Amino acid sequence: MVRSLILLGLVGFAAQLVDGSLGMAYGVTSTTLLLAIGTNAAAASATVHLAEIGTTLASGLSHWRFNNIDWKVVAKIGIPGAVGAFAGATFLSSLSTEVAAPIMSIILLSLGLYILVRFTAFGLPRGNLGKPLRKRFLAPLGLVAGFVDSTGGGGWGPVGTPAILASGRIPPRKVIGSIDASEFLVAIAASIGFFIGIGSENINFAWVGVLLLGGVIAAPIAAWLVRHIPPRILGSAVGGVIIITNVRTLLRSDWIDAPGGVQAIFYIVIAVLWAAAIAYSVREWRRDREHESVEAVESEVKQRSEEEETAPA
Repeated sequence: MVRSLILLGLVGFAAQLVDGSLGMAYGVTSTTLLLAIGTNAAAASATVHLAEIGTTLASGLSHWRFNNIDWKVVAKIGIPGAVGAFAGATFLSSLSTEVAAPIMSIILLSLGLYILVRFTAFGLPRGNLGKPLRKRFLAPLGLVAGFVDSTGGGGWGPVGTPAILASGRIPPRKVIGSIDASEFLVAIAASIGFFIGIGSENINFAWVGVLLLGGVIAAPIAAWLVRHIPPRILGSAVGGVIIITNVRTLLRSDWIDAPGGVQAIFYIVIAVLWAAAIAYSVREWRRDREHESVEAVESEVKQRSEEEETAPA
């Protein structure tokens, strides 16, 4: 029991470290682990969302301290997100465990694939900085992301962060900070929905506590790291973890019940593709850095040349 709690605490720490620096994956990562050890789907999502009330509050405060939040975005996406999260929680609570677990794994697997492909192939988009994000874009996005977050045990970041990043209208660090801050509202709404749907007796509050503790410790570190860590590489790594874990759950479910040999083939193929994705992300990140360095040098040379031309004889 003690070993399980320590493991969950470490998972909460690692998941928040990733979430706070990438803007996604706390819920997806934590729920994936809880499902892997046999937790009821609704109880797993409820456990994670209760922990997220504390972790998102800590993360939001940390991002606020480092000036990583656009409060207009928080308001426009957070309230619709809370509505969607409450609806998703009550929907998931009405499903049987046998039906809910594979469905949740499919959602998580889809999100993992999206994260892996999105960050490996495209990295972080740039352009359109300074243009406003309209409510007619953020409100539906929040509604959908909140619903997916509750039913999948995670998804607020994987749905919301890439969509806002793709717009290129606010800096990546403010996208991540705003998504993390608005998730506080989503976590509260989802938790209320789960309490109504399944009650508190199905939730392990010791697990909630250790996930929360790990996340709160990691939150200020992640808010600082968001300015320094390569999101492209981190996204590829996290996406692979989510994919391989949820493929394992699906292959062992009553829906598929694949033989051991078939499972092994799947794991090997995924591991090879995952390693290739990380290697590609590292290579592209290094190339981008070299390109930026060359541009910086050229800009400095040009500036010095202009200063010399305009200087008095």
